[in-house]
Parts: sequence; structure tokens; C-alpha cells
Amino acid sequence: MSDKETTIQAFKGFDPDLTCRGFQYAEGESYTHPGDVEACAGGFHACEYPLDVLRYYSPNTSRFFVVEQSGKLSRHDEDSKVASEKIKIGVELNLAGLIKAAVEYTFSRAKPVDPASPAFSDKENGLATASGSRGAATASGSRGAATASGSRGAATASGDSGAATASGYSGAATASGRHSCAAATGFDGRAKGVEGTALFLVYRDAAADGELYGRIVHARAFIVGKEDIYPDTWYSLNENGDPVQV
Repeated sequence: MSDKETTIQAFKGFDPDLTCRGFQYAEGESYTHPGDVEACAGGFHACEYPLDVLRYYSPNTSRFFVVEQSGKLSRHDEDSKVASEKIKIGVELNLAGLIKAAVEYTFSRAKPVDPASPAFSDKENGLATASGSRGAATASGSRGAATASGSRGAATASGDSGAATASGYSGAATASGRHSCAAATGFDGRAKGVEGTALFLVYRDAAADGELYGRIVHARAFIVGKEDIYPDTWYSLNENGDPVQV
């Protein structure tokens, strides 16, 4: 770990009421920590790599903001988490924005790839898969498919006729293109979409033991804009199989 005077852009997760570990924040406000600054011990914490935030805050229950950290900084040894003496809360990002920021972060540090190389893939009809814990998959082309199967995974399909699937624990699926589908099939999963999007939601039994653990108790499909299912709103199924805003 190292301490130095500088200013960096980072990304921070919050509870729905914009608190973090009991401290209340507000968008656009700046704060100064009066004590020692040490990663995981003291100071204001955020991550330089956007998707590292998902290690600490679940994508389906949290809010995410761009922040500016300054003053004394202390970096974490295992990921891009940084503790800072000062922090300023910037603009809020949805999951798609957080993933977009991660793509930009990665490409800004990557070397160009020859389009003839096998490592190059066309955005049109694209397929994106994230299987690890807190993985994020995004498909931006028409008829693209994004699948996140790990715990706290986030899947986003922004192109027309796209499909986003989150099958892991606390997964989140977003479909923002026309005629798209979003499916959340894991424990505590949630999905949302624009008007006309098909949502597929599952409720699993977390109380059962043995082979019955995780059995599908309810499974329902909805079309956003019908049956009181609203656009750009997160939905899960409750224990009765009813859709609830979350």
C-alpha cells in the first residue's frame, strides 16, 4: 500500500438510501475523513476499476456513482479499491453505465487487435458471457446475447432483439433494446427492461434442504408495459409468485 497526494476518478457503491457502512452521502457533495487513511481500515473507499465495486455491493440492490478521490490515498493489495482522505460524489450510473465504464477502462489500457485475428468479434449478433463471481456481460449489437452465470453477475443487452440472462445468486439482467428479453433465474435475481421487453422471473426455495434446495417454486413471464409492469423498473418474484418492484 502507498500514500500520496493526488486526485483520481473512481466508482463507489451505496445502499439504496445512499449510505455506506452507516455514513450518509449526497450526490454532488464533498467529504473529508478526519482520521487515518488505510485501505480496509479508514477513509472513504471506492474502486478505480468499475466492476470491482460488485465485489462489495450487489448489482441488484445497490446504487453506483462516479466519485473523485483526493488527499491521502491508500491502495488495496488485492484489487483496485482505494481509501481516500477526501471524496466528492459525482453522477449516478445504472448497470449499463457501470459496464460501459468498465469497457472504456479496459480498452484505454489495451493494445489494438487486428480485425482478422480470432480475438476480434463483430458487435453485430454478438455473444457475451461472464461465468465468474461478480462477472459482467454486455451485448450492444442487434440480436446480441449477454449471459452472467456467476454470483452477483450483471448482464446487459442494449441492442434491438437482444437477450440478457442472469442465472447466478443476486444476479441482475437488463434489456434496453427494442423487442428484447431479460431473464433472472437465480436466487434473489431481478430483471428490468424498456416497454415491450419480455421479463422472465423465477423464485427458488432457499429454505428446503438436500436435493430440494433451490427448487423452482414459481416461474412467470411478463411484458413490460402490460399487467402493471413498468419500464425501467426492477422486478423480482416473491414467495407467492407475484412480481414485486425491488
